[in-house]
Amino acid sequence: MALASIGATVSLLIYLSLPCSNASGSPAAGSRRPMVFPLFLSQPNSSRSMSLLHRKLHSKSLPHSRMRLYDDILLNGYYTTRLWIGTPPQMFALIVDSGSTVTYVPCSDCEQCGKHQDPKFQPEMSTTYQPVKCNMDCHCDDEKEQCLYEREYAEHSSSKGVLGEDLISFGNESQLTPQRAVFGCENVETGDLYSQRADGIIGLGQGDLSLVDQLVDKGLISNSFALCYGGMDLGGGSMVLGGFAYPSDMMFTDSDPDRSSYYNIDLTGIRVAGKDLLLDSRVFDGEHGVVLDSGTTYAYLPDAAFSAFEEALMREASPLKQIDGPDPNFKDTCFLVAPSNDASGLSKILPSVEMVFKSGQSWLLSPENYLFRHSKVHGAYCLGVFPNGKDHTTLLGGIVVRNTLVVYDRENSKVGFWRTNCSELSDRLHIDDSAPPPATLPSNDSNPTLNTSSSLPGGEIQIGQINLDIQLTVNSSYLKPRMEELSKVLSKELDVKSSQVYISNLTSKGNNSLIGIVVVPTEPSGFFSNVTATSIVSRFTNHQIKLPDIFGNYELVSYTLEPSRKGARWVMKNTIVVMAIVIVAVVVVGLIAYGVWLMWKRKQASNPYIHVDEAIVAEQELLPL
Repeated sequence: MALASIGATVSLLIYLSLPCSNASGSPAAGSRRPMVFPLFLSQPNSSRSMSLLHRKLHSKSLPHSRMRLYDDILLNGYYTTRLWIGTPPQMFALIVDSGSTVTYVPCSDCEQCGKHQDPKFQPEMSTTYQPVKCNMDCHCDDEKEQCLYEREYAEHSSSKGVLGEDLISFGNESQLTPQRAVFGCENVETGDLYSQRADGIIGLGQGDLSLVDQLVDKGLISNSFALCYGGMDLGGGSMVLGGFAYPSDMMFTDSDPDRSSYYNIDLTGIRVAGKDLLLDSRVFDGEHGVVLDSGTTYAYLPDAAFSAFEEALMREASPLKQIDGPDPNFKDTCFLVAPSNDASGLSKILPSVEMVFKSGQSWLLSPENYLFRHSKVHGAYCLGVFPNGKDHTTLLGGIVVRNTLVVYDRENSKVGFWRTNCSELSDRLHIDDSAPPPATLPSNDSNPTLNTSSSLPGGEIQIGQINLDIQLTVNSSYLKPRMEELSKVLSKELDVKSSQVYISNLTSKGNNSLIGIVVVPTEPSGFFSNVTATSIVSRFTNHQIKLPDIFGNYELVSYTLEPSRKGARWVMKNTIVVMAIVIVAVVVVGLIAYGVWLMWKRKQASNPYIHVDEAIVAEQELLPL
């Protein structure tokens, strides 16, 4: 091809005509989410091939970053994790997406961005931010000064903006120190990206701008990552960037990175209740093969495979009453399973499903991996597997991997599966979750405009005040008389003096309460280091602050870090001193004046002056002797 002959890398957007999910993850309220495939066409001896070779040479004893997952694939339509960008760090909730190759957040100057969970990224507030200058490897703006990015999706949503580079921090449970990485700063959002609550996307796909690729290319982590999505009644989960000790009984299957830039597996068949579906294995070899995508909600099969799967499932579930789906616009397959919403007994009523691979090994799915709750009928469940229309790609979304540890071993071109309770992953695998926060931040010698006016001698930013907005699952009227007790608990948990923690702005939010927490240094002229401030915020984000049960559960809604203002504090301190001196001087002068007046008054009393008229008295008659 002409493109290959000049060694260019071209991104093409291939739109799959798949049903798409709404923001809530239920098909009841809108069209289901489609999948978008950017393809990378490169010559065989491209830098990408050299990069893969370079990654294989990295030691496996590299650190990893364990990060919590939040939200729920069906209730929210996605899982998110927390990243901190900039100095001081700004927090963002980003959708975990193995099908995306760019990490992006809304930029402060974006006038066409929606209202999201956290404030927009402010490059001007970060002393370590740098724009990515125009070069031959990127698309440039009209002035040929800065690199641009753009992503479009089949459901008519899109994201575009500029590329920037800054420090990215991974939280308090990470062994990685903050690292410089390239990300997108959005100027325009449309569609679902505009309306969703999450701030943006963390790209885990295979591409030069992928966060995983950037960390691997720098030799910071081994060439793999893992995702573990929580179950139907739990949500949450974990993500691990880098390698760790995998379970000995984890089942691995081959993944072909040359087929596409997406993570695929060599699926050859499906079993329902232990019985093979009568399918030609080539049905799973169409288009892009069988793709795993963490950012997609449901599963989509080629028409022939879906028909066979639905027929087998209906046969096994024939004793159950079939009901209409939650939305009349969709012809969902739903069953009334039990009188309650307890999903623990589903495996006793509905059949198991197995994904069979080329090696002969199989991956066992429970009902929670192919069903979602009916949003209008208690105890009813609907099939979360759909036909993908004219496209022959098999797409396995997040529902299929709930309560399953999925390891993307990119170094060995394999994908591993291990059934587990994802909410207890770190305990089950003994993943180190006690790594201390990094002691120093990486230097930024390449930035000649670095503002050091509020920095330590080593270049670290000074934080003068930490402001946190916390939501508690207790009523505000119940919480109000217990504010002092809560303040003491927080200061003890943060290992600071009680005088350093203030609680303000108690407001009611339904049955919950929203409070503002202010954490200040010990002395008015003191400060927190950037690392200490980040650590305090991370403890709230990662739920490491333990509150008594009377305060319910909590969630960090937002936070701000205010830089130390030594000059302002000096002025304030000296202003107070001057005012005190003036007041003392006025008092002294007043006392002196009052003393002089008293002395004058006494002198007048000892020598009274009598008016001449008042000195005349009546003549008295002389009495005889």
